[in-house]
Amino acid sequence: MVKSVVIVGGGTAGWMTASYLKAAFGDRISVTLVESKNVPTIGVGEATFSTIRHFFAYLGLDETDWMVDCHATYKLGIRYENWRAKGHYFYHPFERARVVEGVSLADWWLYKRPSEDYDRDCSVIAALCEAGRAPRSLEGNLFEQGFLDQEDETSIRSTMAEQTTQFPYAYQFDTVLLAKFLTRYGTDRGVRHVLDDVVEAGVDERGHITHVRTKESGDLSGDLYIDCTGFRGLLINQRLGVPFLSYQDTLPNNSAVALRVPLDMANHEFGPYTKATAQDAGWIWTIPLFGRIGTGYVYASDYCTPEEAERTLREFVGPEADDLAANHIKMRVGRTENSWVNNCVAIGLSSGFVEPLESTGIFFIQNAIEQLVKHWPGGQDDDMLRKSYNRQVANVMDGVREFLVLHYVGARRNDNDYWRDAKTHRVPDALAERIEQWQVKLPDENTIFPHYHGFESYSYIAMILGLGGLQVRPQAGLAMMDDVAANKELRLIRDEAKSLVERLPSHYEYLAHLHALRGTRSS
Repeated sequence: MVKSVVIVGGGTAGWMTASYLKAAFGDRISVTLVESKNVPTIGVGEATFSTIRHFFAYLGLDETDWMVDCHATYKLGIRYENWRAKGHYFYHPFERARVVEGVSLADWWLYKRPSEDYDRDCSVIAALCEAGRAPRSLEGNLFEQGFLDQEDETSIRSTMAEQTTQFPYAYQFDTVLLAKFLTRYGTDRGVRHVLDDVVEAGVDERGHITHVRTKESGDLSGDLYIDCTGFRGLLINQRLGVPFLSYQDTLPNNSAVALRVPLDMANHEFGPYTKATAQDAGWIWTIPLFGRIGTGYVYASDYCTPEEAERTLREFVGPEADDLAANHIKMRVGRTENSWVNNCVAIGLSSGFVEPLESTGIFFIQNAIEQLVKHWPGGQDDDMLRKSYNRQVANVMDGVREFLVLHYVGARRNDNDYWRDAKTHRVPDALAERIEQWQVKLPDENTIFPHYHGFESYSYIAMILGLGGLQVRPQAGLAMMDDVAANKELRLIRDEAKSLVERLPSHYEYLAHLHALRGTRSS
């Protein structure tokens, strides 16, 4: 039975792992985290999935416990701009399509075409994004959709696999501040924190790690070693030699340049969503935090130089970008062949990464941690546990790759070589077959990637109908069905959305209220 863990690397991956293991096992295991003072957190993405609430709930944290410390904001979805054509935008909201007469409202919409905007016709969340509304009242109540509230979950610990409802929002936060918050959380619960540089790792004749040697603190030993060293893969790739499988043939974006833009949020309107704005060689993310904007240009180096990318990003941001230091990042897109080998588990960027188009970086971390606890080694049948773990982690990443490839294949935009070539890059065989099927029948749970990967069929539908590049046909049977109920549901969504926009506070108003409450409690 593993009773001692050494985590190499801090940042979001390291501290999420350390905190979760202490929440799961308490004092029955010892956890040591060693991180360098000289290696900065990459923090490519600061936005998350709605499933992140399971992580905080597992730690016994309500959002009011950590949001202020991490400058967090709400994320109800992603706004895609210029992917169909310049000037066009649509939302990918955290909202499942309703069902009318046994048929998805998305199919009814495709048949009836009440407008060109599927998201705004069939989603109340799109209206909240448009109006810049928070998902909660000033009293803290979640807007009416029958969702399980966060407060109900802090006493019932669950993981992503148990999610049955589609929670309506995720968060956007400063990953550096989150790591600091979790450092306090973890060390308060017994995590040993070592600030030092790891200079080598010892390996025995079986290929198991025996210790990691630090520059000043000597050797650190444990039963299990977790590699959270980012793209370096210090233990899993460099020391154990586990191969890395690139996704570059299907997802060519391999670089990014990022800026942290301070802004007075009281005088700057910001919606409860992440923005992905298509550019000539990739896309720019815009993530509003409380007090600043996180923004960056993800691009393919075959179509754009770092200098061109930085210039494009600065022009996109405007005068606020003047004199700000830019962070250039070379991304390793793909996954380590097996994330768990012998007594070493890679979590975070050392395990795998895809461009942050759907905010999957922290989702990958959370999934890996949850699965590690579910597959905790006990000394017997560990080989089978490792195989099961590696299969699940690989399926998640391969599934996300498919979903991201759909974004480029399905985008109508084709005004330059980058966007034209995006339609010619290799498409995984199974995805190519699925796309053919979706053109005659919109995706459902039986026709998307068959293994858990964080996305449901409603996400595929939102992207296909928003991107506009695939020719899709409505179900022929709808022409012979009564559409009274479908018309009623479309009107109901419009009326619900209007009512919510009128009653809910603005995104900024709610967050300012939350900060004021926190200040009152602290004084």
